[in-house]
Amino acid sequence: MKKIKVTQIKSVIDRSERQKRTMEALGLKKMNAAVEVEATPQILGMVKKVSHLIKVEEA
Repeated sequence: MKKIKVTQIKSVIDRSERQKRTMEALGLKKMNAAVEVEATPQILGMVKKVSHLIKVEEA
């Protein structure tokens, strides 16, 4: 599988609990934090749900 780099660019303050938990499940806990994850269908679904809070690049 290919990998993607996900970077948090916006805060989760005043976001729904579901979005906060999705960000934590992706491994993002702080602003400008970046993680490299496999591009599985489950991960891509989570990325789509919080796309307004993150930046996605191919790794």
